[in-house]
Amino acid sequence: MRAMKRPMRLIDRLLAMSQLQKQFVVLAVDMALALIATWLAYSLRLERYHYPYNGEQLAVYGITAVLFVPIFIRFGLYRAIFRYSGIASLRAVAQAVCLYGLILFSLLVALRLPGVPRSLGIMQPLLFWGFVSFSRIVASQLLLKHLNLVETARRPTMIYGAGNAGAQAASSLTMSGQSLIVGFLDDDAAKQGKRLNGLKVHAPSDIPRLIERHGVTDILLALPGAPLARRRAIVASLEPFNIRVRSIPEFSKLAIGQATFSDMEDLRIDELLERQPLAEPIDARTMGLRTVLVTGAGGSIGSELCRQLLATGIDHLVMVDHNEFGLYRIHAEISELITRNELASAVTAHLASVRDRSRMDDIVRLHRPDALYHAAAYKHVPLIENDPLEGVTNNIIGTMNTADVARANGVGRFVLISTDKAVRPTNVMGATKRMAEMTVQALADETTGTGGTVFSMVRFGNVLDSSGSVVPLFRRQIREGGPITVTDPDVTRYFMTIPEAVSLVLQAGQMATGGEVFVLDMGEPVKIINLARRMIRLSGRTERTDDNPGGDIEISTIGLRPGEKLYEELLIGENPLPTANPSILKAHEKFLAWETLKSVLDRLAAAAECNDEAACAAILSEHVSGYVRTGPCTDAASKAAQ
Repeated sequence: MRAMKRPMRLIDRLLAMSQLQKQFVVLAVDMALALIATWLAYSLRLERYHYPYNGEQLAVYGITAVLFVPIFIRFGLYRAIFRYSGIASLRAVAQAVCLYGLILFSLLVALRLPGVPRSLGIMQPLLFWGFVSFSRIVASQLLLKHLNLVETARRPTMIYGAGNAGAQAASSLTMSGQSLIVGFLDDDAAKQGKRLNGLKVHAPSDIPRLIERHGVTDILLALPGAPLARRRAIVASLEPFNIRVRSIPEFSKLAIGQATFSDMEDLRIDELLERQPLAEPIDARTMGLRTVLVTGAGGSIGSELCRQLLATGIDHLVMVDHNEFGLYRIHAEISELITRNELASAVTAHLASVRDRSRMDDIVRLHRPDALYHAAAYKHVPLIENDPLEGVTNNIIGTMNTADVARANGVGRFVLISTDKAVRPTNVMGATKRMAEMTVQALADETTGTGGTVFSMVRFGNVLDSSGSVVPLFRRQIREGGPITVTDPDVTRYFMTIPEAVSLVLQAGQMATGGEVFVLDMGEPVKIINLARRMIRLSGRTERTDDNPGGDIEISTIGLRPGEKLYEELLIGENPLPTANPSILKAHEKFLAWETLKSVLDRLAAAAECNDEAACAAILSEHVSGYVRTGPCTDAASKAAQ
């Protein structure tokens, strides 16, 4: 027992080393093996124990101890030595030693060193290959044995996907000790029943039996290149088993080294939606834009707009935001994408607020954009309910400033990013967004037929995984053991992913002729409580209820927040018109003429300047259909309206 513990402690020390230290240890072992192989090759060739008797023979020992090093490094033999060793690793060793042997033999033939047989250039590489391969196999088995001693702490895991990605993920996870891999799952009948990395490939229909036999708690999707529809179907089929479902990173992350096969991720947002994607990637040929300005570029929608606009091949992307960190982050990301993909595009970031008309005018005059996407807005209902003047100045005055500057400087297209909360709003945020829409509609009416700026707006509901979205909140609450907080059991929302929404925004912006309110068809609304239950099941947990008091996660109802609706709407009027894209509808809704609205906006700006919350509430209640100010300013607002 003591002898068993000693190597285990040594392995623990090795595993605790840094990656660089591990690489030096393996390199030192390989150097020792090269010297042993050289001595043995001499001894076998000369048929006696070899003792070098001249400098030339000693030189050969030195050559063989260092010649292989750059070759092994080039073949990546030290990059992931402790991550996994399998057929691929042994094949790489064989290829590297073949190249090493060819170079060594050529050197010995060319140099003709006295007392050094040329056959040494064949015998030594063969022995060296055997020693190195044997050392890798022994190290692999020792590590596996060591990990088996602690496997009770690991979760029995099956890998869905018996392809190359699945094999590499299994090897990587096994060697890292993260999971106990008990087998593979695959839809391909030709693979079922066979073995991969020594583990059997099963049909998905075997899952109930495998759970019972192996106590499987996790399933890892190793399908980085699979279509989204297939991934969603697989996730839906796994949901009834209360197994934690995760996936390996996408190929794009693996290819650039941002992730490894052992990095397990939560299911992506688009895999949680129970519907097909609403949007295809934007066709770059339809855009034809050279310089594009995005406000709110550091936010969830703004940053995705920047990514997708860059992909269309624009010449210059101009990003504006008053959030320093958000702007810094997206600027760094876009700059890296341009460098990595060797794009000809340029990117400029400006730290500025849309509330400052003069500053926005300077930026637009400087860059003369062909299109301006206005995503800058405050959008969190409870925060704006508590500080309504911030919503007025940022969402309304900021939109007026940006749109008016775009018109004055001849920007070709102006697209406002709006929200379903602008439809018959019950909160300040929705009211400010509806007023922003009316501003854009009024300016569109002013410029229609003049050849000036084409104004339009795109209205959609909640985007998953944006800042403030329920999905990141639910994930955190599940990790912490609950409870998951839901405002009301009957709350429903329209949902789409950020990339879906932005792709449709770009397409809608290109369809605009002036004044349209584009509405994205977001499918059927989703009950928030059902989304929470689905996330609980796919995390391998159970819901704690009166009928199941031993469940893992409780769902707690906390009540609607101020200004929050049970249901959201996307249209104010009726009978929206279809467009060329079935996911985009078009509506023309009532608004005030620019001259009339301009005086309303001036009154709002003056009231906000004086910090007169009640006056702002009264003006919004008067001109935004459906909105009635509730809360501490109700009485004052009512008097002001009279």
